[in-house]
Amino acid sequence: MKKLILTFAALAVCTGAFADEGMWCINAINSALEKNMRARGLKLKARQIYDADAPGAQLSDAVVSLDFGCTGSIISAEGLLITNHHCAYSDIHSLCTEQNNYLEDGFYARSEAEEIHIKGKGAYFLKQVLDVTDEVNNLRDSLVAAGKPAGGRRISSLMEKAYSRNGLEAGLYSMWSGSKYYIALYKVYKDVRLVAAPPVCVAAFGADIDNWEWPQHKCDFAVYRVYCAPDGEPAEYSPFNVPLESEGQLKVSRKGYKCGDYAMVIGYPGRTNRYSSSAKNRLDQTVKNPIANKLRGQQMSIITEWMEADPAVRLKYANYFFSLSNVQELYSGEVECIDRFRVIETKQEQEKELQEWIERSGKADKDLLKRLDKTYQAVVDAQRNTCYYRETLIRGTRMGRIVNAINNLKTDVMQKRGIRTKRGNDPGDVEAQEQCYNCYTFVGKDFDNLGEKLDKEYSQIDLRVEKDLFSYAVKEYYSNVDRKFWGQYQTTLADSYGTDKSGCEAIAGHIWDGSFLTDTARKDSFLSEEHSLCEMCSDPLVRFFKDVQILSFNQAISDAEGDENLLNLDKEYTRALYNMRNDRGVLQYPDANSSMRLTYGTIGPLDSKDAVRCSHQTTVKGILEKYRPAIYDFSLKEPLPGLYAGIESMPVDFICDCDITGGNSGSPVMNARGELIGLAFDGNKESLAGDVYYTPGYNKCVCVDIRFVLWIMEHYMGADRLLSEINFAD
Repeated sequence: MKKLILTFAALAVCTGAFADEGMWCINAINSALEKNMRARGLKLKARQIYDADAPGAQLSDAVVSLDFGCTGSIISAEGLLITNHHCAYSDIHSLCTEQNNYLEDGFYARSEAEEIHIKGKGAYFLKQVLDVTDEVNNLRDSLVAAGKPAGGRRISSLMEKAYSRNGLEAGLYSMWSGSKYYIALYKVYKDVRLVAAPPVCVAAFGADIDNWEWPQHKCDFAVYRVYCAPDGEPAEYSPFNVPLESEGQLKVSRKGYKCGDYAMVIGYPGRTNRYSSSAKNRLDQTVKNPIANKLRGQQMSIITEWMEADPAVRLKYANYFFSLSNVQELYSGEVECIDRFRVIETKQEQEKELQEWIERSGKADKDLLKRLDKTYQAVVDAQRNTCYYRETLIRGTRMGRIVNAINNLKTDVMQKRGIRTKRGNDPGDVEAQEQCYNCYTFVGKDFDNLGEKLDKEYSQIDLRVEKDLFSYAVKEYYSNVDRKFWGQYQTTLADSYGTDKSGCEAIAGHIWDGSFLTDTARKDSFLSEEHSLCEMCSDPLVRFFKDVQILSFNQAISDAEGDENLLNLDKEYTRALYNMRNDRGVLQYPDANSSMRLTYGTIGPLDSKDAVRCSHQTTVKGILEKYRPAIYDFSLKEPLPGLYAGIESMPVDFICDCDITGGNSGSPVMNARGELIGLAFDGNKESLAGDVYYTPGYNKCVCVDIRFVLWIMEHYMGADRLLSEINFAD
């Protein structure tokens, strides 16, 4: 094929400009917002970005949600979809074997026949957004009047069912805690296939060390293809499906950008809490996040030690560790940034204005802020205990998932045998129920399904790693969760062994060595015999996990709240803040909630701290400067070092001040004409208070330059067939 011509210039010094904060609903680009965007440099009309009633395709038609976890965009007439490598990470990991390690070696399908279907993956194309606020309010009123349930789930179920028709799926979105409601209509394609992904040394160069940092040097991309039935309609996977002839496609720019240029991101940001109160932020800052950061940091250390010692462990735990480290660094950075940028103090000043508005307007309870503060202080102890429980026994070790498989066996067998699983009014039913639950003998065929589930769980873990994680979880649980929450079995163990370091180690050893679930040979032997449910549930590991439940912790929080309800108070606060700004004519956007949003800004440098300025762009030269063959996170596969040596000035990543969050990963970054210039893949460390507060000048969107993506596809992967079908700009 004809070689691509990519243009890039040397780095230039430029000054930054502050963006207009906001993750704006794609359907709510009014004239005032359009005017602001055009003042920043936009060359398009708002109706060219989104207009459900206009003929032809708009930019939004080419932007896709990948199961509302990441964003992608269509870049060819044959359904080619580009997103981030880290969005595809779990899919790639699921395909890996010791013989074909697609994470380490990369993957490229040289024909459509080699493209691999990803089971369960869906691509959601937004077709229309409707304002249904009045309809939702009327529905709620009618349900209440009829004495029927009228909660959020019930409302969503009825509304989505009513609007899901003509091959479209509906999703109801609450904005500003019910101040507005939108219905989004999607066409959903379930046949999505992996086409190409570079190795992690390319896609994640610098790995966790560079995560949330600037500068970075990652080529974070992967390519899927969306397939459909021969008639163009969505269909489940079939070998007879064909590539989607998408009406909406983005044009890919090979000309790049310069510092100061307009940039725009369309995507599906997952969640923000910028309408949260200072009281809620203080609880997260002083209780929840520090606990999660401490425990997850140590868990990462345990896993890292094993991964460095055994490549097989690295392969098994790569996806799990990736998710764990990303969240841990996010929470750690959030704690630091909330302190650095005095977010809580800023919100407290904002709340003084809110209190004055409430007293003047009478549009909210004048004691709302006092009630919020008092209730959040009241739940601190209960929340602390809950956090430690969640971070140790729920997610501190994956052995809990194996225990859950045991617990689910009861229900499975009861259903197969036609035995009721809910107690009736007849005492005989109760007696039969107790007999089934406690004394029913499980024979080999009953274990078939359990064995399959357990084998799947064991295939994803290493029991040596889990033993260390479990021992750490036991120590932290006993050291930090109040005794009143311990179950009877946990209390007996604590009284027998003690809860100092040696005592917790003894408890963990007693449980681990005595369980049939912690050794595959013991597990296989146990499942080959007949056992009652009592025998299974008396296993020490099962007893330890089942001895206490999240319901106990939830009840403690509810008791601490007293007559108040924090969820309702938070909603009242959000509505009050929204109404105050609305009264003042302030252009505002709702918190992110996985609906399609647009954000815009400017490509420019980062002044991270006094006397420290980072350019808006990195180059291949930076990869070679960081390259260390003996350090995994900074190593490169051959022949990359030699290839890179000839293109040191090629741009790799760039930053702009578009307002993004989780869910925006993979989002297209476009220029003033709506052409694709990069993919959003990260934020910077200084932006990590962005979940609750936007800090002008510091919130940056880290993007991979599409020209570097194209270079890797051509010169390293040899992906000529993909390059030949990409929709390039003139």
